[in-house]
Amino acid sequence: MKKQEIIEKRPWGTYEVLEDKKLYKLKEIIVNPGQRLSYQSHHRRTEVWTIVSGNGIITLEGQELDAFPGRCFFIPKEAKHRIQCNGDKPLVFVEVQVGEYFGEDDIVRYDDDYGR
Repeated sequence: MKKQEIIEKRPWGTYEVLEDKKLYKLKEIIVNPGQRLSYQSHHRRTEVWTIVSGNGIITLEGQELDAFPGRCFFIPKEAKHRIQCNGDKPLVFVEVQVGEYFGEDDIVRYDDDYGR
């Protein structure tokens, strides 16, 4: 039986949950050119981001880091972070969440271009 694929649309692009297990959640996230996620943190999970294609900037605890294919970023619990696509093609990355809870309501937003 084929697993149901659900692509969630957001103002900055899309994400798809590839695996949702008890100990981890795996997503593919696509950020459209000129867009960025909110500056946020999480209380109950860490994240590891691996850039697959495209280019951008990661802001991690106020430090800006170049994002390009093959680069990985570890985001600890409580660390403020965001990613933006500054190229002319979408920025695609894989996010692995590890922790005790993976709900979308574990997002604390500090700055958001879309008023959320």
